[in-house]
Amino acid sequence: MLREVISNDLFTVAIILGLVFVTISKSMSPKRFNDFVAVLGNSKYLKIYARDQKFFDLFDALLFANYSIGLSVFGIITYNQLLSPIVLTPFFLSKLVLAIAILIVMKILIERLLGSVFEIEFLTDNYLFQKITYKNFIGLVLIPINFLLVFTIPISNTLIYILLGLIIIIFCIGILTTVKTHQNLIKQNLFYFILYLCALEIAPYIILYAFVIDG
Repeated sequence: MLREVISNDLFTVAIILGLVFVTISKSMSPKRFNDFVAVLGNSKYLKIYARDQKFFDLFDALLFANYSIGLSVFGIITYNQLLSPIVLTPFFLSKLVLAIAILIVMKILIERLLGSVFEIEFLTDNYLFQKITYKNFIGLVLIPINFLLVFTIPISNTLIYILLGLIIIIFCIGILTTVKTHQNLIKQNLFYFILYLCALEIAPYIILYAFVIDG
């Protein structure tokens, strides 16, 4: 059904574009990229590059662009499989990628602002760096996943749920890694950190869930 409703041409362009962004980031900094791809089982990348993080980092920006594209493609495939078929156009795909990127960047800026208000900038900056890193890693994982879903593997609800579970697990590992790394600092600022998580990690998803249910 998916291959009859949605043109593979747009998906092909999107996947190739994501690969281009990843390739550029690797060519810019091969050592950093090699450390990055091993982040799931090794905290070396987080320890080294968290100290050198900037407000705008081209390496992270390129990987984030791939993440936005990959998540958009996977989101369309998931929606098409679990809910209803949609007609995909270049404008719709571009708008979705841009919307995801803008929403995440705005959320990051608000999180930085709240970190400053609560006077826990060091904690929130490291937390955001690790969260962005794991999102970018998910973007890397989504490249082969999207390729297989579009061109090879027969899609089923069970497969989609398994892949969603895998993505959630990777993201949870990122949060747990942050908590473990900064557990002493978190204990000292436990109230503010819990307030921070409730305001920007839990509440938005509750609102989104309520919006979807009402819709």
